[in-house]
Amino acid sequence: MSDAHRDLLVELGTEELPPKTLRILMESFASEIIAGLDQAQLPHGEHVRFATPRRLAVLVRSVALQQSARKIERTGPALHTAFDAAGQPTRAALGFARSCGVEVDRLYRLETAKGAWLAYRGTQSGRAASELLPELIAQALARLPIAKRMRWGNSEAEFVRPVHWLVLMLGAEVVPATLLDIPSGNTSRGHRIHHPQPISLREPVEYRERLHKEGYVIADFDARRELILAQVERCAEGLDARPVWDDALLDEITALVEWPVALAGTFDETFLRVPPEALVSSMQRHQKFFPLRGADGRLLPRFITIANLQSQDPARVIAGNERVIRPRLADAAFFWDQDRRLSLARRIPELKAVLFQRELGSLHDKSARIAALGQRFAANFGVESALVERAAWLSKTDLLTQMVGEFPELQGVMGRYYAQHDGENAAIALALDEGYRPRFANDAIAQSTLGQLLAVAERADTLIGIFALGKAPTGTKDPFALRRAALGLLRTCIEGERAIDLKALFTFAAELMPAGVQAAREVNSVVEFCLDRLRSLYLERHYRTELFEAVRALTQREDFSVDPLDFHRRVLACDEFVRLPEAASLAAANKRIRHILRQAGVGHREPHRLDPDRLEQAEERRLCAALTELTPEIERLAGAAQYTVALQELARLREPVDRFFDAVLVMSEDPALRSNRLALLAHVSRLFLAIADIAWLPSGE
Repeated sequence: MSDAHRDLLVELGTEELPPKTLRILMESFASEIIAGLDQAQLPHGEHVRFATPRRLAVLVRSVALQQSARKIERTGPALHTAFDAAGQPTRAALGFARSCGVEVDRLYRLETAKGAWLAYRGTQSGRAASELLPELIAQALARLPIAKRMRWGNSEAEFVRPVHWLVLMLGAEVVPATLLDIPSGNTSRGHRIHHPQPISLREPVEYRERLHKEGYVIADFDARRELILAQVERCAEGLDARPVWDDALLDEITALVEWPVALAGTFDETFLRVPPEALVSSMQRHQKFFPLRGADGRLLPRFITIANLQSQDPARVIAGNERVIRPRLADAAFFWDQDRRLSLARRIPELKAVLFQRELGSLHDKSARIAALGQRFAANFGVESALVERAAWLSKTDLLTQMVGEFPELQGVMGRYYAQHDGENAAIALALDEGYRPRFANDAIAQSTLGQLLAVAERADTLIGIFALGKAPTGTKDPFALRRAALGLLRTCIEGERAIDLKALFTFAAELMPAGVQAAREVNSVVEFCLDRLRSLYLERHYRTELFEAVRALTQREDFSVDPLDFHRRVLACDEFVRLPEAASLAAANKRIRHILRQAGVGHREPHRLDPDRLEQAEERRLCAALTELTPEIERLAGAAQYTVALQELARLREPVDRFFDAVLVMSEDPALRSNRLALLAHVSRLFLAIADIAWLPSGE
């Protein structure tokens, strides 16, 4: 390492940090420090971020000890005011020289087109990194995404948790600083139980290894996470089982321990009579356990817990965890037994007492609207009207159960179990669960038609209702999760291959709103909101923006039905079309046609009289003949939603269109001839617009 560079270590030691946000705090702390170094023009190497329940830390390799010197130029007073008649410097010249830290004779004359000026040119030394770091780190701490900061003791400092120590080292030297009322040093701390003694660091680079070997602390968050998962999988393999986990659970457990040790425990298998989802939620949410499934996929009466120490008596640790899980599972069993005493159907009247939204009424009102919407569009999904009405009325009833009250994430899931217990139709029971799908990004949509219809109806009611109240999402704020609702509705229609006109859907949903809620005026806004979400979906799936815009351009037509499935098929057709060798030429030709028609004041959507007998040149007659041949087939294919084949057929127009523009003067001086040629071009444009506005597609121009 150069003598002009040293490794930088920043560690903030705290009380136990919030586990659900530890990863975010770690990433933000590191990114803010790196951004600060860059802004301060302190060159540096790679960085490593660390986080445990009791610390946030960043190690930055090879940080410059000083900013580079930089050349500076300053322009002072005009020359005629800088010196008097005797050639002596005036107060203006003396003041300017003093501000530059030099004598007047060190200044020079700057000649410009606007006149002559007194000027200074010099070199400014860079500041030392040790001077810059305290403020730089203070700003990084202030910018952390902390929802609510706290104070402790008599200190005026504020942070997410009380701070106990601060390590700030540049090479072997401690950078003097006081942050959050804590003076900097080179002393870290190990595990609260295994190594409560201080650990004095000699160099930043030894931080990770010293904490690991001496302090019983695995400071690297990602390494600790991988170790936990490896231990859990190894432990589960020894039990001929597989663990149940997700990224959020693994991150949270990683944020709770510094020295992870996996231990397996058991619980009374009589609890297995409770739906497995309830047991899994209880173990994961309350105890941060890893539930286990057998080779057949069934839940086992076993779990894996992660201890935060290497116990000399692991059996006692296991027994303690087994003891605390029993009352949790007993609660779930109690809820299961109690909830089944009252059927879902008998809970329907109770929905009147639960408010959905003050202006939009109760859950009972919402269920009625979902039922009406479902019945109105049952034919689109091939569902019996009676089934969807029954499913809609039952869809919110499990929210009144004790189980869902304790585990809100089980809404719908428990509805399915309770409906099965009540003897409801199997399709209805499944729909109560599937109506919530997709529950999160990348979740599958409902697979049953009844579940798909319930999902669409529920989201349509929510979207139009909340928009009508003037509570549409703004910026990053979306308290009603309307973006997720719109995306779920769109994905259900597209992936479920269910045709439905969004304008008709939201118009009918608006009609069902309570008196006084002006929802009809928001229909277009909700449709546009859905189209914006559809654009985001295509971008996430790496489709070109132009493909989406080519189809969206058609929504400006009053006769165009915004059907997500149909829209998707058109986008896919455009995606195939742009791969054809004729695509770029035809896209360019369509842009040219659009420009010509616009300049001539001719609308491509309006009907134009084309008189084939008035076509004089061979090229325009050849184009007319091609249009006459293709039009019936294109209209048939478009009517059958065979858009890919239709665009492939339209690709045959490339040669006659190119020859037409090479040989024919559209804007002829003869008015009748000009009008006829414009009608011919309008016919070409109109034929392409039956599928998409390909003028939006890449043209190679």
